[in-house]
Amino acid sequence: MWVLADSWTIARRTLTHWRNQPGLVIFQWFFPVLMLLMFGGLLGGAMEFPEGSSYYELLVPGIFALAMLFGLEGTMTAVTTDVSKGVTDRFRSLPMSSTAVVLGRCIADMLDSAVTLLVLVATGLALGWRWHEGLPSALAAFGLLLLLRFALLWVGIFIGLTVKNAQSVTMVQVVVWPIGFLSSTFVATSTMPTWLGTIAQWNPLSSTATAARNLFGNPDPSSTATWIGTHAPLAAVIAPLLLTAVFLPLSTHRYRTLSR
Repeated sequence: MWVLADSWTIARRTLTHWRNQPGLVIFQWFFPVLMLLMFGGLLGGAMEFPEGSSYYELLVPGIFALAMLFGLEGTMTAVTTDVSKGVTDRFRSLPMSSTAVVLGRCIADMLDSAVTLLVLVATGLALGWRWHEGLPSALAAFGLLLLLRFALLWVGIFIGLTVKNAQSVTMVQVVVWPIGFLSSTFVATSTMPTWLGTIAQWNPLSSTATAARNLFGNPDPSSTATWIGTHAPLAAVIAPLLLTAVFLPLSTHRYRTLSR
């Protein structure tokens, strides 16, 4: 129980930052909304969908998945800042389990992602997006999205503990954008050149976005384009579990061996 108590203490530290820096936090929550509005307006008129459907049926679940990826940047920045300012060393010197420190970071970041999803859902509903397969399927879709965020969280923690400073994090963040765009987030992979569509389809982000659309009952031509498209729900579970299996122990080991 003391591990959970210590974990909540670490998580509350992040929540306190939210209260002290509300502008920054609100911007982080609403940046995906900006992406949704911008790309919906830029690309929506050029997309052809069956009568009764709109581009938002494809875009909104894709932005959900993209928001989970963008959360990686916040994790990397927060962890690197703590390391560079000596906060992490202070934690390691306290009679506190290393598990509690990492778990507290996880709790705070997952709460942040849940709020981001709520904001996006409200925006999507206001724009006319709907899920059509019932509440249980919708909850399963949100579960897959948060599973992806949980896996990427460990990637962010490992990178944050590994890079030397905030400037290095910025260099890593540049890579996040191509990963997000090289997927089925904005357009179906079936509309891409074959070689590019294949790469995009195997992006874990595409698997989660496609699986979420299937569970929401939103149309997605990518779901019939390739094998991984037709098995997107399975891929949306396996890929995050593999990422977690690799980066969770790496992050834990890196934290325990972090030089002072």
